[in-house]
This record gives sequence, C-alpha cells and structure tokens, in this order.
Amino acid sequence: MLGSSITRLFFIKVVEGTRRKKFLSDEHFTVDGTRIEAWASMKSFRRRIQSILLEKIPEAGGRNPEVDFHGEKRSNATHESRSDKDAWLYKKSSGSQAKLAYLGHVLMENRNGLAVDVEVTLASGTAERDAAHSMALRLNGNKKRTLGADKSYDASEFAENLRDLKTTPPISQRRNGKSVDGRTTRHEGYETSQRKRNLVEEIFGWAKTVGLIRKAKLQGRANIDWLFPMSLAVFNPVRLRNMEAEA
Repeated sequence: MLGSSITRLFFIKVVEGTRRKKFLSDEHFTVDGTRIEAWASMKSFRRRIQSILLEKIPEAGGRNPEVDFHGEKRSNATHESRSDKDAWLYKKSSGSQAKLAYLGHVLMENRNGLAVDVEVTLASGTAERDAAHSMALRLNGNKKRTLGADKSYDASEFAENLRDLKTTPPISQRRNGKSVDGRTTRHEGYETSQRKRNLVEEIFGWAKTVGLIRKAKLQGRANIDWLFPMSLAVFNPVRLRNMEAEA
C-alpha cells in the first residue's frame, strides 16, 4: 500500500507541474475506464470455498458475466482466482470475451488530452460510474465544469450526481438514454465534448502499448494501484514533449 501511495503522490506532482505550465483546462473534462487484464489464468478461476461449505454467495452485478466453461457455469458470485483473488471476470462490452481483470479509470482534461486523475477498481459493473463520481468530487473549487463520457455512463442517477457538483454531463446517449436532455444536447459544447472525448483513447493506447497495462505482470489490487498511476505519470510528460516539439 505504501508503494501505491508514493506512486499516486508522484502522479499528483506531475499534474501540478503541468498545471503550472498552463497546459490544463480547469473547466472541461472527460472520464473513461479500461480493462487491465490480470496476470492470472482462467484455470485458476475456481469455485469459492465459502460458496461450497457455507452456501454464502457474494453479490456481483452489472457486467460481471456468467460464463459456461466446458459445462460448468462460472461467475464472480461463485468463483474466484486462486492466483489473484482481486481479479474479477469481466467483459468490456456485450459480445467481447470475458477475462479476469481490473479496471483503470482516467479523468482527462480536454484542452490537450492530459490525465489529471486516476483510479483503479475491481472489475464490477458499476465501477466506471462510481470511479467517475469519486474523481469529480476531487476536482477543486466551485467553478462550473463539464464532464463528458461514453454510453456506458448513461444513467440518470449518475448525471444527477454530477449536476449536484455543478458539473454538466455531456454523456453520449444510449438509444433510449435519459441521463441527458435538451438542457445539455442543445449547446454547441455538447458536440465539442463528444469530439474531445476520443482523446482519452490515446491515453489508454499509450498505456497499453508502452505503459505495460494491457496485461499487468503483477498480482493484487495494491500492485495494480501502483502500476496504473505510474504509467500515466509517465504519459503526461511524453505528451507534453511531443506537443512542444510540434509547436
């Protein structure tokens, strides 16, 4: 835990240095999450001992899938990895393959696409919105802001929680989504936020190809909570270097 605290402090220092150089927006942000594949084999995903002996089944909702592996249904409610107990079975979207994973979350400022906050969670179905709300709470000051997100964040309760924080939620809508309405979509800023939102994929792309988070070669949430912030603390200076070279 000490290692992850030191890494987070280092990340914060990098962000503060970037802010002093006037590269960060303090009004417009984007949030997103990515799957960090765990360093654990599916063969290690076995029935929980307590579910066998005590018939005690923990809750697991959202995108926590139930998957049939050779005739045996396995889910986070009844099974766990023997090599990494913090890794949960998760799939990013319907139709994708379920894997043992963690989730890494990023709060990005929209001016230059730099990471300003990070969080690591267990791979539950509500983790993205929960982490987004936590990072929104950590934004300083009372200035009105926008916080864009993709369709996986399209939930009325989440949008209302952001509005309570004086934060406009330009969230991409599902087909029957109700989290945003004309109050948000009629403004030109909604389309701008949707365009800027794509910059967060550059952060995840770099972190997975260079920052070693595609499949973390570490086990346990504490270690992932060290790796992910460290990766993004390196990303920001690299992006700034490239921006200054292009200027």
